[in-house]
Amino acid sequence: MTAAPRSAHLQPVAMDDLPIYPIAPDERLDGNSFVKWATNRWLASKTFKLMPWDMQGMARALFDMCQNETPVGTLPDDDEELAFMLRCDARRVRELRGQEYGPLRNWSRCLCEGQSNGKVRLMHPVVLEQVRDALDRRALALLSKDEKAVAMRLDRLRKALQAQGCSKDVLADDVLINRMDEWLTATRKGKRTEAVYRSAILHAVENKWFGRMTAPD
Repeated sequence: MTAAPRSAHLQPVAMDDLPIYPIAPDERLDGNSFVKWATNRWLASKTFKLMPWDMQGMARALFDMCQNETPVGTLPDDDEELAFMLRCDARRVRELRGQEYGPLRNWSRCLCEGQSNGKVRLMHPVVLEQVRDALDRRALALLSKDEKAVAMRLDRLRKALQAQGCSKDVLADDVLINRMDEWLTATRKGKRTEAVYRSAILHAVENKWFGRMTAPD
């Protein structure tokens, strides 16, 4: 029996002609609680409208499983591995690859790891878009967390300086406060005690950071 022909996007392509997958193998989504699923976009797509229900189940399963693959968002370009993921045999996978509205619709070959000798896997443009969105959201969340931590640290520094007798002008000088915080971060790795804050004041005095402002006694 002759196997069904593969769809055009999964035909063999020269290594040099393959697109480079833009996400590094060490990027993970393990810490993310979810990857966004654009329901309205899915319902409006030709894939949803024309793909049989059983094929849609397989397609959605691949969308979900690729989030745990390496690189994240890709699938193996291997019939045996895909067969294991889809709970069918390799011959069935070869048939599915040849179907225009099968579960591998719009998956295409790519080169991973950004090297000419990298591994060939499968990528999907919409999946890639969603993975990038998830990574961007995670980066923003981490940035917000860092910014919050910095704000709390500067607030503690100002309160400590106030307790040491620094004037309101000193406490309101953002440049001075940031310089002192940077010095503490670089030189005082442990808990910031009263003695640590006092050392920052002495360092600022010695380096004339206070300028014309009155330093504490």
